[in-house]
Amino acid sequence: MSVSSPFWRQSPPSLNPDFLRQGRQRQASLTKPAGSLGRLEQLAITLSAQQQRPRPAVDRVRIVVFAADHGVCAEGVSAFPQEVTGQMIANFVNGGAAISVLARHLGAELEVVNLGTAHPLPARDGVVMAEIAPGTANLATAAAMSEEQLQAALSAGRDAVQRAAGAELFIGGEMGIGNTTAAAAVACALLDLAPEVLAGPGTGLDADGLRHKVAVLHRALQRHRDTVAEADQPLPVLASLGGFEVAALAGAFLAAAQARLPVLVDGFIASVAALAATRLQPGLADWLHFAHQSAEPGHARVLAALDADPLLRLNMRLGEGSGAAAAIPLLRQACALHNQMASFQDAGISKGQ
Repeated sequence: MSVSSPFWRQSPPSLNPDFLRQGRQRQASLTKPAGSLGRLEQLAITLSAQQQRPRPAVDRVRIVVFAADHGVCAEGVSAFPQEVTGQMIANFVNGGAAISVLARHLGAELEVVNLGTAHPLPARDGVVMAEIAPGTANLATAAAMSEEQLQAALSAGRDAVQRAAGAELFIGGEMGIGNTTAAAAVACALLDLAPEVLAGPGTGLDADGLRHKVAVLHRALQRHRDTVAEADQPLPVLASLGGFEVAALAGAFLAAAQARLPVLVDGFIASVAALAATRLQPGLADWLHFAHQSAEPGHARVLAALDADPLLRLNMRLGEGSGAAAAIPLLRQACALHNQMASFQDAGISKGQ
């Protein structure tokens, strides 16, 4: 890239081995058979090492929804019209969207970042205006974005993390009509898989609509075949086939890891962003927790490529960060058990073999 020493070229720190060891020792001392709390134990140990403190917490949660439009909507790949992206931005800040309700319920901070909509929106309270363009270009006929636009999207993700100072957990959500098509295209390129394997109904396409979406993806991958052939280089893949919000999520995940801020990854689109980001910086994997496996058929393949075992399987497919928000209580319970359970010694209970 043309920018000198861009942040996405910087490796995240490794997890602190002392805190990993202390966390395991703490779990071994608690009044329960070893391993009896299952993954809740490892969640707490990992969070302790990520946060570099013996008593981890995820009380302060920052959720950032990145919104942008997609030129590929010109191909008729969505069941919803493109103006819904802008309408949903208003719904987020008015408190009526699913992620708005969940954020209130959880006491989480919610930020909405407008990266560019096809129908221009006025500035309004509660929306960070970081417009790059009125959506991406049509990835079926041209590169979705220029190198400069890709850099701007990645940087928008970093900037959102910088505004999250003091948070104990970061969640990145997304909104953009057509973005399951862009995410599927990126995943196809990075995983060398056919669109039939990774494409799903998105906002609710019927069988004919899904067949058309698959055909559009084949055309896009053929159009960008030279880029796809170099899929070990995720930035050109993102520029050719991605979306502003997908790139912003990738940038946010990298910046969060560099800041030692744990990340809870949402569904299909966020996981594709995580896949691209880990191709850039494999050490990012240490900082990611995966909330759920969505109903999008390609999500399981992406999770497998990330060696990720999601916490929940609820057949959700909304996006916005909603699946990640649904998993926050599990992380909070893991921390509470780790921090508040008595040890065998404290409780005067004989320890087993």
